[in-house]
Amino acid sequence: MVTLDLRHVASPAVRDLLHLVNHPDFDRAHQQIERLGGCTEPVRLTGHTTTVDTTTGEVQRSYTTSDEPTGSLLTTCGNRRSSRCPACSRLYAADTYHLIRAGLSGGKNVPDTVRTHPRVFATLTAPSFGPVHNRPTTPDGDIRPCRCGTRHEPTDVLLGTPLNPATYDYAGAVLFNAHASALWARFTTYLRRELAARLGMTQKAARTVLRVSFAKVAEYQQRGLVHFHAVIRLDGPDGSTQPPPPYATAAMLADAVRAAAARVRVTVESDAVGERELAWGEQLDVREITAFGTDTELTDQAVAAYVAKYATKSADTSGTLDRALYCRPCQGRGATLLPHGNPLPCTACDGTGQARPLPRLAVARHVRQMIRTCWELGKLPEFADLKLWKWAHMLGFRGHFSTKSRSYSTTLGALRAARRAWRTEQAHAHVGLPDPDPDTTLVVGHWAYIGTGYSPGAALLAAAIWHRRELERRFIAEGGC
Repeated sequence: MVTLDLRHVASPAVRDLLHLVNHPDFDRAHQQIERLGGCTEPVRLTGHTTTVDTTTGEVQRSYTTSDEPTGSLLTTCGNRRSSRCPACSRLYAADTYHLIRAGLSGGKNVPDTVRTHPRVFATLTAPSFGPVHNRPTTPDGDIRPCRCGTRHEPTDVLLGTPLNPATYDYAGAVLFNAHASALWARFTTYLRRELAARLGMTQKAARTVLRVSFAKVAEYQQRGLVHFHAVIRLDGPDGSTQPPPPYATAAMLADAVRAAAARVRVTVESDAVGERELAWGEQLDVREITAFGTDTELTDQAVAAYVAKYATKSADTSGTLDRALYCRPCQGRGATLLPHGNPLPCTACDGTGQARPLPRLAVARHVRQMIRTCWELGKLPEFADLKLWKWAHMLGFRGHFSTKSRSYSTTLGALRAARRAWRTEQAHAHVGLPDPDPDTTLVVGHWAYIGTGYSPGAALLAAAIWHRRELERRFIAEGGC
């Protein structure tokens, strides 16, 4: 084995890459990284697995990470946030697209007749907590001056920030984000009531003739508040396999959505901030979804692509951070309890409970104040269950970014299971093994987590793989062959 003299190479990452490239089993190391498709934070595992034929006792295949060049197995992180891992978020967006599309056009065990069901695309927004810088338009689409007198450019950092931060209702904004999921839950309850009223039935009777199915995704506005985009569909009582009655129309569904959104209220009481009544904003958009293949803009494919795009976004799109801000050693409490019950100030955060001091965060002043408000409200006993200190980086929102009702379509788990089964088949075919029989095949293994991320040199290699694949995607998207 040749020993490399890399003392003249200044970059530690380049030195590590050269060591990796000159490893005797570099092809296997490269194969592992290539298989991840550019994942930025892979999970490193150690362990072994053995496949045994239970009828004969024959070992069909055995694998151990000790045979790997790096002594570990790399697997994708699976993070949905595009700011954390572009490669895995792209796969998440693709799965979300197929999930939404199946509920609109059929497929993935959903019948094609579902496209004839009444369907609307609704956007429920947050109310105003004070005037902000914006780009108002005229009826002809021309940009008008903001209240501050400026015609802001689309990239202006002032957009979405308060005109007067001193009077902006930061407490109300944070509490809205924290209760957005509760508002959605009440909206779905009121929607079923409104539909029953329009059918002239009780809710129990209405459930015997139709079912409400939906899929939604959360998106952050520039002002740091969440709103929901939702596909809402009417089915028969058995779900997507059965159409609703003819008198349950898309127009009736749209009218019920508007009425239900207007009724939703969540009351919050606190001695510190008073009594607050949280509700949806006045900007409610409800439009019927047309069948794919028509000339209208809001088609099955367009809606699925739109929802999938926002499924990989996070609060960082509004200028905040994509990682939690609380101190991990003390779990944000600022202290740890000794065996006899006395608190011991956390040395990692100097008792603040924050992994990074708020004044040092590289965020805009408006976002920093939203985060600070989360910490201040999170200290109050009446808001302890909201754990606002834990979700300060999300500006108080603690719900799932994408959810669906049970009968809307397939699940992300089912899509991932199908992909996993396909990869298993490919792996068996590659080594010449027959497809495993679940009745006669036993897989025994043990795995242990040892960390995340690449070595510096492997990170360079992964970045090159991601860049190459992005160029290939763009070439194909632009009509290349």
